[in-house]
Parts: sequence; structure tokens; C-alpha cells
Amino acid sequence: MQALEEKNKEAAGDNPEALLQKAFLKKEKAHIKFNYFRGGTLSIRVDSSVWLYHFSLKKDELLTKLHKKSKKINKIHFCLGETK
Repeated sequence: MQALEEKNKEAAGDNPEALLQKAFLKKEKAHIKFNYFRGGTLSIRVDSSVWLYHFSLKKDELLTKLHKKSKKINKIHFCLGETK
């Protein structure tokens, strides 16, 4: 039973959507939405070109922060799209 609980904790820790909540500031979270996670690439939708530019400037910092939490994330891709 304990092994199952530990496995569930690890799986939750690798959940890209949960990791986004930890990596971004509160005001930034209002402008993003998880899009997909495939082949080590985390895709995030952004609601405006202004925020897209903001996140592109922070891309390396965010990737480092996310990679520390999950070794599965190797790239971040930002794109414009609906976030609500």
C-alpha cells in the first residue's frame, strides 16, 4: 500500500499541468493554459502577444525551473490561443 502511495505522489509530481502551477507567478497563471505534453515538449497557450513576448523572454529560466521538477520536460513551446 505504501509503495502505491509513493508511486501516486511521483506521478502527480510529473504532471505537467501541476508543474505549471508551481513554476509561474499568480499574475502569469491568469494568461496561460496547458496545451499538450509530447516527446519532452511542453506546449502552453498564451492569451495575448504581449504575454507571449513576456514568456519568451523568461523561457530559459522557466525551462530550468520545470526541468528541476521533472526531467521529462526538455522544451517549452508557447503559442497564442484561447486560455479560458
